[in-house]
Amino acid sequence: MSANPFLDRCQQIAGEESTLREGGGSAGQERQHKLGRLFVRERIAALVDDPKAFLECGLWAAHGMYKEWGAFPGAGVVTGVADIAGHPCMIVANDATVKAGAFVPMTCKKVLRAQRIAFECNLPLVYLVDSAGVFLPMQDEIFPDEDDFGRIFRNNAVISAAGIPQYAAIMGNCVAGGAYLPVLCDKILMTEGSGLYLAGPQLVKAAIGQETDTETLGGAAMHAEISGTVDFKEKDDPAAIKRLKSLIGLLPSETVGGALRPDMSDGGTAKQSGHKAPPTADPEFPSSKIYELVSVDGRKEYDVRDLMKCLVDAGSIDEYKADYGKSIVCAFARLGGRPVGIVANQRMRVQSKTAGLQMQGVIYADSADKGARFIMDCNQTRVPLLFLQDVSGFMVGKDAEWSGIIRSGAKMVNALSNSTVPKITVITGGSFGAGNYAMCGKAFDPRFIFAWPHSKYAVMGAAQASDVVFNILAKSSKKERTPEELAALREQVKAGYIEQADIRYGAARGWVDAIIQPHDTRATLLRAFALASRPTPKASFHTGVLQV
Repeated sequence: MSANPFLDRCQQIAGEESTLREGGGSAGQERQHKLGRLFVRERIAALVDDPKAFLECGLWAAHGMYKEWGAFPGAGVVTGVADIAGHPCMIVANDATVKAGAFVPMTCKKVLRAQRIAFECNLPLVYLVDSAGVFLPMQDEIFPDEDDFGRIFRNNAVISAAGIPQYAAIMGNCVAGGAYLPVLCDKILMTEGSGLYLAGPQLVKAAIGQETDTETLGGAAMHAEISGTVDFKEKDDPAAIKRLKSLIGLLPSETVGGALRPDMSDGGTAKQSGHKAPPTADPEFPSSKIYELVSVDGRKEYDVRDLMKCLVDAGSIDEYKADYGKSIVCAFARLGGRPVGIVANQRMRVQSKTAGLQMQGVIYADSADKGARFIMDCNQTRVPLLFLQDVSGFMVGKDAEWSGIIRSGAKMVNALSNSTVPKITVITGGSFGAGNYAMCGKAFDPRFIFAWPHSKYAVMGAAQASDVVFNILAKSSKKERTPEELAALREQVKAGYIEQADIRYGAARGWVDAIIQPHDTRATLLRAFALASRPTPKASFHTGVLQV
């Protein structure tokens, strides 16, 4: 244990993440090796240019969920962005060590999130397929809805129509409805010993009485020689990975010749130009200072401008309306030379000339007005937005209502909802109530949303919420409770609420893309903004009716 509880918390989360990356554990990995297949993370490491630069999304998906069926580390799929043959790509790779790679509800949501990020950032998609399909005991929660299994295939088609390349390598099982995913991709690879079919031999016999074996029904040789479904038959995982890298390497280069500059038409995307790119400067403060500024319980006051100076290029901050609406700090800055607009909750008490003392992390009417105006300004000049979110919510009470807090809050939410520039959110502490909305929570389409290990994510703080829930439960009971029983109920309610507010609970459900270490925030943002600011596809390939 260190002398800094915040640092201890970060190290605890890092340790838990190391365990999650083991998937189904050593036994499952050994089973893959006996089948002549690589563990999912071995596949990714061999495929990407730099495994250390893999920006993983959804590592905590399904954490603590579905306990009656056992653990589902990472929801049985690994997703994230990395360069392959010099091209940034979104990777979606099934982990066969977790329930044979079967899909549970959070698997669907995790894949859908990966597809959305790829679509919005114009990233080629690479699917490493090794899955038994739907986890049948939960089929009613996986199969039919608009954010369930079928939506993945719909997205395959939409992404293809947008001109974004999709590659699929079948490296194990690919059965039932899941078989449509690779076949909806542009290029299909399949390793020997893998299986691709709508129904396995046993189901075929039960359905139509036909007897067959896996290889004859849907093996690599059959699909390469008879059905013509696969484009490349490969001997094994290493051969398939080598072929993938070769194919992706054929993609056209996006930056050939000329210096790069922020272009005003696409949210700061680097394009060819004769102008020199602005110089990049290191932050004014070292990343280690974050651990001095922030406390694990979120109660310590600090000037959020100091946090910004740990992240952005030194000397690049131009604060917007610095003397107005002080509970939100808005500023233009540069991040690795890239222009960004920052909206950050102030974490110290401030004085307003009209409203008096304003509390840290609370959005008041004047700060909401400023935030709305700043968001509109960034959209007008096509500057991407960064939200540093540590918010208790909007101010309540008579004075707040008289000031028009609802009107001002609605104005900020409206501006955010209609914003078209890339948005990235980092939860650096609390994310409560409507403050989550106004500061670009998951519902407001951030390209990426990250959180620090100590973050809290709920409709309100545990003390207030648990009191409300306790009062409802206590009053709804038909029998008289003793003081001891009431005290036990209060503690039970509070403990449950604290668990739900823990960022790991939210990350398990996909409310954030990743829990990141505070000292890695700048590096993560540099990568995320580079991806988020890529130009959208401007052309697509279409054909008329094909007779086959």
